[in-house]
Amino acid sequence: MESLNLPTYEFRVDERAEGRVIYDPIRHTYVRLTPEEWVRQHFVQYLIQEQGVPRGLVAVEASFRYQGQPRRADILAHDRQGEPLLLIECKAPRVSIGQDAFDQGAGYNLVLGAPFLVVTNGHVHYACRIDFDDRSYTFLDDLPHYADLLDHAR
Repeated sequence: MESLNLPTYEFRVDERAEGRVIYDPIRHTYVRLTPEEWVRQHFVQYLIQEQGVPRGLVAVEASFRYQGQPRRADILAHDRQGEPLLLIECKAPRVSIGQDAFDQGAGYNLVLGAPFLVVTNGHVHYACRIDFDDRSYTFLDDLPHYADLLDHAR
């Protein structure tokens, strides 16, 4: 798989009858290794190892309903009370992060209510803080450390 604009991590990758798989330490299972999954697994490790997000407060492919349809959030980090804190929408590296990708993450977040949103393809990362009162968002230069996210969440 290709290099990303994230730190390098070691992963358990295996060849199986169904193709190449990668171990997801959050879901405790091997999943099909797609380009989007490669980005997702890197970002999970980035959150845990670099940003200080406790592993037990990270959900991968968290299920919810959006416009009456079942959906899954790529990555959802929670605060210590279990409330959504940070939603990460992942795209494959070759998918450009345009308005459609951002709208998907923002639409999901209308349901989930996380005060922070990241949209990434592994090369380009957009982070923003959501203000639900005036229905606006502010782009951030960098994703704050978990402790800082907690301090500025609400």
